[in-house]
Amino acid sequence: MKSVRVFFTAMVICLSSFPAYACTGITLRTEGGNTVAARTIEWAGSDLESRYVVVPRGYTQRSYVPGGKKDGMLFTSRYGYIGLSVERAEYVVDGMNEKGLSAGLFYFPDCGSYERYDALERDSSVSDLQLVPWILGQCSTVDEVMSAVGRVHVVSADERGSTVHWRFTDTSGRQVVLEIVGGRKMWHENTLGVLTNSPDFGWHLKNLNNYANLYPGRASGLEIGGMHLKPFGGGGGLYGIPGDMTPPSRFVRAAFFLSAAPCLSSSEETVMQAFHILNNFDLPIGVQTNMDVEVPDIPSATQWTVACDIGNRRIYYRTMYDSTIRCFDLKATDFVKVKYASHPLDAVKRQPVRFVKVQTD
Repeated sequence: MKSVRVFFTAMVICLSSFPAYACTGITLRTEGGNTVAARTIEWAGSDLESRYVVVPRGYTQRSYVPGGKKDGMLFTSRYGYIGLSVERAEYVVDGMNEKGLSAGLFYFPDCGSYERYDALERDSSVSDLQLVPWILGQCSTVDEVMSAVGRVHVVSADERGSTVHWRFTDTSGRQVVLEIVGGRKMWHENTLGVLTNSPDFGWHLKNLNNYANLYPGRASGLEIGGMHLKPFGGGGGLYGIPGDMTPPSRFVRAAFFLSAAPCLSSSEETVMQAFHILNNFDLPIGVQTNMDVEVPDIPSATQWTVACDIGNRRIYYRTMYDSTIRCFDLKATDFVKVKYASHPLDAVKRQPVRFVKVQTD
């Protein structure tokens, strides 16, 4: 219980000193219509001690409620799933279940506001940081997600912390974003396939209109004052695209990178494409830290990147410690026989280096 309070106290302090969170989500599709939902997760304050969690069918857990008490809704998994957590194994922030439903939590500071917790409704109250594992254990489609969320009270695990919003994607390719503002649940169809952080999703879509002049490829030349102007290199059509780390700028970049990405034939190629696109959102340590604040001893603010191949039920991930891409195959996992398990994403927190032997003949 003490560690829960310490985590949220640290989160509140960090949010007041620099923009600690910077999640970026993208969604790609193959020529055959399979969907790959990918994202980064950032926290520039400290190592999130992230873990992968394997949850079998029939596993029961209880939700936290404000005050750090494990006194909320009791829920049992109908479907097995694998997810990635932060700080505590219960706080799964991204993952996929055996039915191909993908769910992810993205930070949403200063824009969302949940309903107030009522202890009389604790049996139907689920914390914001446990909505993802509850949904992954209960639902198989976006429609089921929307129906299920409508029956519960989503409350803050700690009211001093940031609010969050969520992304849900099913095997049909449909994706929705859930935001809770003024205690009211608001759903957005996400045909664009991009999600970052604050402000709200609708604001981000409107903001794209400010960049209607941008386009992929080489900018055309221009005759002016007897001079022929031409771009210095390729990609000039995107000159002026915002390059800072803020959520609005990352949303714009992600939208244009997706619009320019070719539709590939295989799911594995598309997964690798997602990782390459998200390379552009890998935040080096220090850029989110004020000059008078000590830089944490971690190699990157982007702590991990994950891609869910929904059609093939595979979860790929890499971390700030090890850029090797690793994969969970949910189809090869028997969620009836498998036991609940929680393990660190990195067994060794060190980037492996493979030496190449120089040929002399």
